[in-house]
Amino acid sequence: MLYQWIKAAHLISIISWMAGILYLLRLFVYHAMETESVVRQRLEVMERRLLNGIATPAMIATFITGVAMLGIVPDWLKQPWMHIKLTCVFALAGIHGMSGGWRRRLITEPTFKSHKFFRVMNEVPTLLMVIIVIMVIVRPFVKQ
Repeated sequence: MLYQWIKAAHLISIISWMAGILYLLRLFVYHAMETESVVRQRLEVMERRLLNGIATPAMIATFITGVAMLGIVPDWLKQPWMHIKLTCVFALAGIHGMSGGWRRRLITEPTFKSHKFFRVMNEVPTLLMVIIVIMVIVRPFVKQ
């Protein structure tokens, strides 16, 4: 029963993290395109609140609940699908970390990257999410 509660919290955390990081990257697209300083300032506030108030706490909760589930079922760490999943999760965390740096840099250099760059980067978390979901649901490469 405890496992199901942890799993539910994990899924809620993942959904919140993905929503936060995808919206944050979309805000970066608008930020990189914007020319009016008052609109940029508004975007900066939205980006900060989204990153610090939603995306980062959700990422932390995702890691805590994920580690808790692995503590309950440690044999998953022997499975190749879990290795691929965790690689993608750490890549997603890397995108999250880079997003924090991009947010800070957009404040001082709003055009340091093009809106096209952020449009492409907005697709990376989606691709990682697809791989993660396939690994968890399909569990290819399962060792018997």
